[in-house]
Amino acid sequence: MAFDYDLDYENLNLRKHPELYKVGRGEQGVLLVEPYKSEILPYWRFKTPEIAKESAEKIYELFEEYRKDDDFVGMDMARKFIQMGHTRARRYTNYKGGRKYNEDGSIKERQIDPVKEESARIFKEYWDRIRGDEDYLKRKKAHQKVYG
Repeated sequence: MAFDYDLDYENLNLRKHPELYKVGRGEQGVLLVEPYKSEILPYWRFKTPEIAKESAEKIYELFEEYRKDDDFVGMDMARKFIQMGHTRARRYTNYKGGRKYNEDGSIKERQIDPVKEESARIFKEYWDRIRGDEDYLKRKKAHQKVYG
């Protein structure tokens, strides 16, 4: 089921209405879903490996807190932020300044940044942990079965 971009996310608390949450693909909705965006975004950083490690650890702690609270939407949002940590750090690994395209629309030549590459690796480690978490996967399947 695709993420529903038609909801009024500015005025919607999906902790109170988890039935409206659709997992979607990848990072869909990561910067929309409240109150999770406001809870997780302040910790999302990847400039250096040290900052990325601190960020990934904190977001993973939030993932575990949401699990303890039986809050699948929070778990999935934490997963999305960790996944986005990986994908954005990879973008900055490959392209200085994170910009993939030149002004004329052509793709820039890759310039590998080993610092950002390490940041991406750190987030990927946490993302892989979540993707292999049987409890998370069971909850995801159950949420999708009931709510789409």
